Amino acid sequence: MILTYEYRIKPNSNQAQSFEQWLELLRRHWNYALGQRLDWLRRTRCAIDRCNLISEPIGEITEQVNYYTQQSDLKQTKILFPDYKNIYCEVQQMNLQRLDKAWKRWLIPDKKGKRGGRPRFKKAGQLRSFSFSRVNHPKAVIKFSSNCIWTKKWGAIPVVVHRPIPDGFKLKTATIVKKADGYYVCLTAEDDNIPNIIPIENIKSAVGIDVGLKEFLTTSKGETVAVKKIYLTLQNHLARQQRKLARKVKGSKNYDKQQKRIALTHQKIQRHRKDWHYKTAHLLVNNYDFIACEDLNIKGLARTKLAKSILDVAWGNFLIKLEAVAVKRGVWFVKVSPHGTTVNCSSCGHKVPKTLSVRLHECPRCNLTMDRDENAAVNVLNKALQMHGVGLILSACGGLVDGQPVKQETSEKEYVQLSLF
Repeated sequence: MILTYEYRIKPNSNQAQSFEQWLELLRRHWNYALGQRLDWLRRTRCAIDRCNLISEPIGEITEQVNYYTQQSDLKQTKILFPDYKNIYCEVQQMNLQRLDKAWKRWLIPDKKGKRGGRPRFKKAGQLRSFSFSRVNHPKAVIKFSSNCIWTKKWGAIPVVVHRPIPDGFKLKTATIVKKADGYYVCLTAEDDNIPNIIPIENIKSAVGIDVGLKEFLTTSKGETVAVKKIYLTLQNHLARQQRKLARKVKGSKNYDKQQKRIALTHQKIQRHRKDWHYKTAHLLVNNYDFIACEDLNIKGLARTKLAKSILDVAWGNFLIKLEAVAVKRGVWFVKVSPHGTTVNCSSCGHKVPKTLSVRLHECPRCNLTMDRDENAAVNVLNKALQMHGVGLILSACGGLVDGQPVKQETSEKEYVQLSLF
């Protein structure tokens, strides 16, 4: 299992100036290396026995540019530009590895046939982090103790360790990140022990969740979590700050100060949302052994008129955090197809079409009446339980036996219980 711990660091003025210089030099190196790759791609986009009808560069075709060729050129870079001698070689290599990953994501599709966007040239200030490949290794250039990090070039830098790293975890990499309110170090720790997931026969409680905008989420037991409109609450303040920025002279000190105020506002929104997501995720994991949710196409939903509200609640980020917390705690986390979960009746399976404005599910066949989000959450739970064959006794309406019973009519006017075993 790999975990990342983020701690704030407090460098002095000389150390902070060194960070700024490194980030700027690494940004220039990123742009030069990316330009090499794009130039090689432009020169080799056509076969050697034919030419492009629009334009074709004339000149010698260089060898293929990749990570290994660019890594071997680092010695020549330090000769031509002596400032790069102050940067550790492994930091420059990690910078090239990051570019290589972005390049491959653009050219090579993944298992689903999707590709990432083309890597971009970075403007001044856009490269905001650099990494070390080893920590506390005998040959590592950076060391981490209980309350500081140390390198030969910087000396000791105080670290605010608000949460200790668990015993048994071995530090692997370190990344220095520049944020709106200062510098942080992200330490990646690895442990060979993986939390064992709860055996199917030991699952005692299960829940399905349905995310929405009226309520952030609704569980199959009728519990709800209210929506926090974090961005929508601060958008007017943010708009005023951005109008002030537009009236400043670009590049002036007042422009930079106003730009920092806007960055701090965005950081406040991000941290508030992150804290809310993690608290909600831990609340679910503490109470249930089996959690089921919908595998939503959030990018598609964000193209609708409700895009701002959907992006504000950030369903995708929440589900990622919920899955990470569940895996860490050994709790089942299952995603199911959202097809039919809102329309189908959780009691009899009859399709009841409804528009988004209709908030109540009323089935004409079995006379079931309940909140539409709770009905969808029950359907999500039923799908997940059937998919994995969990041995929980379900009522005919799809809910757990200890939940609220719902009547279903049968030919003999009896109530039945279904068992997946």
